[in-house]
Amino acid sequence: MQAKKLEYKGKVLDLSQPRIMGIVNVTPDSFSDGGQYNRLDLAFERVKQLVLSGASIIDVGGESTRPGADEVSEQEELDRVIPLIEKISNELDVWISVDTCKAAVMKAALDAGAHIINDIKALTADHAVDVVAKYNCPVCLMHMKGQPKNMQDDPHYDDLIGDISSFLFERIDTCLNAGISRDRIIIDPGFGFGKTLDQNYKLLGQLDRFLSFGLPLLVGMSRKSMIGNLINANVDERVIGSVAAHLYAVQKGANILRVHDVKEMSEALKVYLYANQYSKTKKLF
Repeated sequence: MQAKKLEYKGKVLDLSQPRIMGIVNVTPDSFSDGGQYNRLDLAFERVKQLVLSGASIIDVGGESTRPGADEVSEQEELDRVIPLIEKISNELDVWISVDTCKAAVMKAALDAGAHIINDIKALTADHAVDVVAKYNCPVCLMHMKGQPKNMQDDPHYDDLIGDISSFLFERIDTCLNAGISRDRIIIDPGFGFGKTLDQNYKLLGQLDRFLSFGLPLLVGMSRKSMIGNLINANVDERVIGSVAAHLYAVQKGANILRVHDVKEMSEALKVYLYANQYSKTKKLF
């Protein structure tokens, strides 16, 4: 049975229906929106727009994780994300996630008002587990094969779903042993992170196998190459394909949808859920 809510700092996020996580990258080089929101005023206007459009969570990122991306320094990442997190926390009533792998950024973000750590490296970096354990905050553990610099260099799996599951089991155990509460853990199978086109769609088609973890399931396919390469579309022409992929993920049990196009996703989700209440087949939500 999947967890149906997250709680932290007196806030409750109801997951009895899917929730939308809106992406705000305060970076110059993210694959979709790099350079658009690397000023505080522009980024905050974007956040307000996403909240009005239906985002329950805002995911703030200060380091690009696109294939081939270079790492940025700890201080540069702090300078990018902390002012925005503080402003959101002070002015808006919304869950805040920080997309980072660095322990120092996690700590500063939580002190600034963030609620969720969204880590593509699943707390494998030095001291990352310690920070999350100290704050006992919600954390998203994502699977990635390799590193952003090389993750798409011919990724191979003996058993795609089994290998991803084994990795997630190991990271969950590490978190539990460190004192992180199980009801604070979210899992993400990592679409596009060390997966070929066919591997991504096999993962999507069998996404419901991850429901056996009994944990909230986050997915992020928004505007990624798995969409663009299938429909032969540039990044800014992948909205419909992205919405379709995320609706399929909802049908397979996804709880949190990490997307750029919140308005379009919110409208599609509203129609899907409204129709689904009249379905005679078993509903996941």
